Amino acid sequence: MPHISYSELKNWTMCPHYRKLVNEDKLNPLTDSIFTTFGTAVHSVCEEIAPMDHQVSDPATLFESRFKEELTKLEDVEQKTIDQFMNQGKEIVVEVTDALKDYFGEYEVHQVEEQLFERIIEFPNKEYDFKGYVDLIVKTPDGKYHILDWKTCSWGWDARRKAEKITTYQLTFYKKFFAEKYSVDPSMIETHFGLLKRTAKKGKKVEIFRVTSGDKKTKNAVKLLTDALYNISNERHLKNRLSCHKMYGTCPFFKTEHCT
Repeated sequence: MPHISYSELKNWTMCPHYRKLVNEDKLNPLTDSIFTTFGTAVHSVCEEIAPMDHQVSDPATLFESRFKEELTKLEDVEQKTIDQFMNQGKEIVVEVTDALKDYFGEYEVHQVEEQLFERIIEFPNKEYDFKGYVDLIVKTPDGKYHILDWKTCSWGWDARRKAEKITTYQLTFYKKFFAEKYSVDPSMIETHFGLLKRTAKKGKKVEIFRVTSGDKKTKNAVKLLTDALYNISNERHLKNRLSCHKMYGTCPFFKTEHCT
């Protein structure tokens, strides 16, 4: 069954031709880096320490082990840089449990790494599924489900980034398709980002904040999704020249044989 993920949709909004190169032609412009290995290690530890009834006694040591495993994918990284990221990761993971308790109060974990693979009924032209993985879903005593996506970053996000439409649409889609998967009233689902901040001060390494997704926002997000699917299914892969220098600095395919 054909499917689309949030990251693929984001690629399409940036440049339909870029999406084709990455998601259809399987050209990977991004290589593993200290940032990606760090993010993978932190996320894996967050998965283990979220359940209140299964607390990891030493999350810092667990992170050290996971980070060392991820570092085997890299070459020629200065020890000074490794030490810096190692210390930052340890400082983050020891704050995660308290941050969740302070933010949600009493909660139970519904699922960690919840897989979504749901039919996009709003696009009848061709059968497509939405594919995604939700980092964490907790349930609070009031019966509400809370979807949370962890994001590693440096110092944090400013107000513009926190409200950025395409960024927050990720949670909008997660809410919509989670509701459909489990037949849950969308009003009983709230969505949140959890920032894991490398360079923030101790005690402020984890920031969780709510993102709202009402009917209008969901409708707009679905409209963007169906527009993308219409163009993708009709093999319309236009180049967006306005994005050549807005994506990771400069598009990695800029002026190459793949995009001339």
